[in-house]
Amino acid sequence: MFGLDPNIFKKDCPVKPGNDTFSNNLQVVMDFDFVKEVLPLYVEATCLTLRIGFIGIALSFFAGIFCALVRYWKIPALSFIVRAYTELSRNTPLLIQLFFLYFALPRLGIKLTGEQCGIIGLTFLGGSYMAETFRSALESVGRVQLESGMCVGLNKRQLVEYVVLPQAAALSVPGVVANIIFLLKETSVFSAVALADLMFVAKDLIGLYYKTEESLLLLVAAYFIILLPISVLSRIIEGRLKRGQY
Repeated sequence: MFGLDPNIFKKDCPVKPGNDTFSNNLQVVMDFDFVKEVLPLYVEATCLTLRIGFIGIALSFFAGIFCALVRYWKIPALSFIVRAYTELSRNTPLLIQLFFLYFALPRLGIKLTGEQCGIIGLTFLGGSYMAETFRSALESVGRVQLESGMCVGLNKRQLVEYVVLPQAAALSVPGVVANIIFLLKETSVFSAVALADLMFVAKDLIGLYYKTEESLLLLVAAYFIILLPISVLSRIIEGRLKRGQY
């Protein structure tokens, strides 16, 4: 169309695509000796990531339940505070929250370690997401079922215990699991506050030894090993809940 010879690139190319040398040049050489050598560092970083992640997720779980109940029961004194917290937490990145905890609070006389900042930041962020998940599950229970419970003589506590909570728990499972996976992936920013997590180890090894492929391969494998069992377990739980096997 533009008057170019279609064979011009073939003529100038010293190695043809079908040549074995060309194929070998495309292969990425992996240094498996390096992988074996640094594997203990990734194991240690994985343990740190899991410890901080699950402590933060457990605390955010309870914070989410508390905030959801406040919003569900519309407690006047606390509902506005919970709503403000939810909006602040969900609309600011975790990295900014960690910077505030790690760099700004010491100027106010409050000094936290990197691990403490990670747990508090993850709890602060995760609590708002858990709260919205639980609140939507609570509000999805039909009013007809509440009225039916009152008709058979159940009081408010019994309605919550026997009607609302069992259904809300089943409905919240997919959202809770999605939040857990999201929060575990968010731990990748902990390296910003000097925590030797998985991302910190990967970036450090790349900077020191220029082993990009090997470092990233181990990083991906570590997160995959952490998150895959959670995803599989969630599918099993959801399947049992759908069949009514509590």
